[in-house]
Amino acid sequence: MAIGDVTPVPGIDDTYYVDTGMYGTESYGSVYLVDADRPAILDTGIGTHYERILDAMEEVGIDAEAVAYILPTHVHLDHAGGAGFLAEACPNATVLCHDIGVRHLVDPSRLVEGTKAAVEDQWEFYVEPEPVPEDRIDGLEDGDEIDLGDRTLDVIHAPGHAPHQVMFHDRSTDALYTGDAAGIWVPAENKIRQTSPPSQFDLEQCLEDVNTIVERDPEVLCFGHFGPCEFSEELMSEYKRVLVEWVEAVRQRREELDDEAVIDHFVEHTDMVDTWGKRKATAEERLNVRGVLGYLDYRDGQSE
Repeated sequence: MAIGDVTPVPGIDDTYYVDTGMYGTESYGSVYLVDADRPAILDTGIGTHYERILDAMEEVGIDAEAVAYILPTHVHLDHAGGAGFLAEACPNATVLCHDIGVRHLVDPSRLVEGTKAAVEDQWEFYVEPEPVPEDRIDGLEDGDEIDLGDRTLDVIHAPGHAPHQVMFHDRSTDALYTGDAAGIWVPAENKIRQTSPPSQFDLEQCLEDVNTIVERDPEVLCFGHFGPCEFSEELMSEYKRVLVEWVEAVRQRREELDDEAVIDHFVEHTDMVDTWGKRKATAEERLNVRGVLGYLDYRDGQSE
């Protein structure tokens, strides 16, 4: 799959994913198109090159005016940065995200500030997000349902990665759109990797989110990065192990070094350079270490 390609989700009717070319890395950004009676776009990419999503819609026969919903799993800009652009291009669509995130898509200024602080020099890959008009967006809560006509999406709150994250479960096709709740699946490496960004990563809640996925027992996991993967309990057990070992590794290194040296250590020892390229691999490592350090500070503060 190359940047700009649109590919059917295996085994799932009328559902496709688009490689948005996020960070200039093939397959890193996956946006899903559901060609239901009331079509939906799930996640939106970072906004840069959002036209690739519109081109993909045209390729699979989804009219922009027919799109009913734009559904970011959460409002981190790699998942919601294109929401305003797509809302403008799809004039009859309603943007739906968790209640916590609505105000940040209506006025993205704080979201932009936080993203710049988190992604540092990767900001050059982003574009300033277009605000979503207040009358074009509504909030979601756990247990809500989204009617797409020939199918229904269950809304499942999954706040471990971010408090504004939800997953969408398409009951008719048994596809679960996970955002970042199931980690990052890397097909080229046949492994699953942690995602622990600042500033609200919560290990215990992440583990609970994985338990929720296992309880749902879907056929397919539609990851926000690198596309879909067949669900298995073994894969989710592996992700829980990865998360726990990752946080413990950072904690142990922090006992020996100051925080900047901890970050430098994991950046120096990243094993993803051959897969993602040096710049993306090292930036991802910095982001994930900083998220764990913030989580450890929060946990220590709670125990005082």
